[in-house]
Amino acid sequence: MASAWQSVLSVHQILVENGDKRADQWPLVYSPVPIALIFLVYLCVVWAGPRLMKHREPFDLKIFLIVYNFAMVGLSAYMFYEFVVTSWISNYSFFCQPVDYSDSPLAVRMAKACWWFFFSKVLELMDTMFFILRKKNSQLTYLHIYHHGPLMFNWWAGIKYVPGGQSFFICTVNTFIHLVMYSYYGLAALGPHMQKYLWWKRYLTSLQLVQLFLFLLHSGYNLFTDCDFPDSMNAAVFIYCVVLIILFSNFYYHSYLSKKKQK
Repeated sequence: MASAWQSVLSVHQILVENGDKRADQWPLVYSPVPIALIFLVYLCVVWAGPRLMKHREPFDLKIFLIVYNFAMVGLSAYMFYEFVVTSWISNYSFFCQPVDYSDSPLAVRMAKACWWFFFSKVLELMDTMFFILRKKNSQLTYLHIYHHGPLMFNWWAGIKYVPGGQSFFICTVNTFIHLVMYSYYGLAALGPHMQKYLWWKRYLTSLQLVQLFLFLLHSGYNLFTDCDFPDSMNAAVFIYCVVLIILFSNFYYHSYLSKKKQK
């Protein structure tokens, strides 16, 4: 038992000592322990939340949802701006962009934008909490939980080891998609009178699928080219996208195509 614990401590030491020293000073980055604890709490909430709410009335969270969703719109817009402007000024390449680990203003600016992106994935766990409190348990699908939970570990590794470089492509596209997505959720939270303006809901899933295919192509291309960016990171993105494409495609089919056939 002591030997196993020593092995765990040894692995932890390797993880914390080999990251980007610039990012170590930022919240939740230095060690994987805090993000692992957040993930465990998340799983407990997903398991216990619906059971605790079973005999309770759903909460009216209209004000919270409006504030939260439009706050996420603002955060997504800020991140999108930072990624676009910083990568443009830095002359980033879409095909091969190594990480700049220097303390230059632009390198640090990109690293900080990546931290905000990582932190936004922690904030997005609130989506699940709102579903539970509103008793929208049908929304707690495997797709939803897989998309929100393990994603934190992907981006913890991203900000810990590669805050910048090729990561900027995923961050830029994803922040734009989330800007659109939270705009929809924010408008929907205003009330039923907004539904007639939200005919574009089905296209949100289409946008998410398009972004996943872009990430798949981008990471796949860099797996087979000589680029000074860790293959392990590209492989992790590639595999994650394959799983999400399958799950999102299944969701899109059952939500829209199968219903269309039934009509």
